[in-house]
Amino acid sequence: MPAPARTAQSPSSHSGPDLADRLLAWYDRHARVLPWRARAGERPDPYRVWLSEIMLQQTTVVTVGPYFARFLARWPTVEALAAAPLDDVLGAWAGLGYYARARNLHRCAQVVVSEHGGRFPQTEEGLLTLPGIGRYTAAAITAIAFGRRAVVVDGNVERVMSRMFAIAAPLPKSKPLMYEAADRLTPDARAGDYAQAVMDLGATICTPRSPRCLLCPWHTGCRAHAAGTAERYPAKAAKPERPLKRAVAFVLLKDGAVWLRRRPENGLLGGMLEAPSTPWRPAKWTAAAARAHVPVTADWVSVETVQHGFTHFTIEFDVWVARAPSRAQLADGAWRAIADFDGLALPTLTRKVLEAALAAQPPRQAARERPKPRIMPK
Repeated sequence: MPAPARTAQSPSSHSGPDLADRLLAWYDRHARVLPWRARAGERPDPYRVWLSEIMLQQTTVVTVGPYFARFLARWPTVEALAAAPLDDVLGAWAGLGYYARARNLHRCAQVVVSEHGGRFPQTEEGLLTLPGIGRYTAAAITAIAFGRRAVVVDGNVERVMSRMFAIAAPLPKSKPLMYEAADRLTPDARAGDYAQAVMDLGATICTPRSPRCLLCPWHTGCRAHAAGTAERYPAKAAKPERPLKRAVAFVLLKDGAVWLRRRPENGLLGGMLEAPSTPWRPAKWTAAAARAHVPVTADWVSVETVQHGFTHFTIEFDVWVARAPSRAQLADGAWRAIADFDGLALPTLTRKVLEAALAAQPPRQAARERPKPRIMPK
């Protein structure tokens, strides 16, 4: 089998079709049982495949499982999801992170219903026209939902390919080489099973640390295993240190409710609810500077500092708490009952801020303002 351009020599022990056959035979015995996968003899449901693939972006299988079940119970079809209010979708998504996925999920469902009669396009080209669907997701849906050949490359597949072909170039520079390697091994037959098989291989056998090479159906063709260097792959370029941003969050309480505002639709945490805050900046806020941004004049108390990590930076919030003065004039927000937090579109960052504030309320506040409900999602 010819080698992918600019990679190390390809495995020579077996042909591409032979490797695919070996992997599929292994998959028939060891496939993971996942809630979004079709059972033997059943046709995959494109809606379930699409929903799971969007949820699994940047998120683990263990985390996604309960969210997938709740979404499917609440919105069993793409038509039901398209008709749902965006706030309900964002609320159900809260805790999964990367909230642009939820907004795109809702928009995509609406496009599928309004422009495609409730049916997902069956080609990568057609799927790529839909909101929130990129190269990997389009390939995965094409292969798994419709059984068409597509080159599916996620993080698990990249790890497998980097070891099979001993691709030394670090990520992300090596991504095109890994895609080319995956393309050479992808068969025409059983496209969906093969796509899931190679992902399962990376998730359960060809793991980042301590790969179980002797249990791998491809170990006799793997160059990294032959050299005893599997754990060196894939190489990754050094990540720059994540910068730290700082802000002050203002948690205003009144009769068992908290004043929350909605973030702009575009950008980080778009459309989600948050406590009012200062702008986010690298420099630490002084009390005097922060007071210029309070939503209302009140007896503010600094109670705790919380941190939250995003992909490219870390945010540190100094949490201030106050009881709303009578006849307070507020704008840009609304009172939200603490008892209703489970159904609100609260990102993890907001939940951390609110839990810190509510756990440290000034003793003078009424007992009814010390809520029992847990804010972080179960």
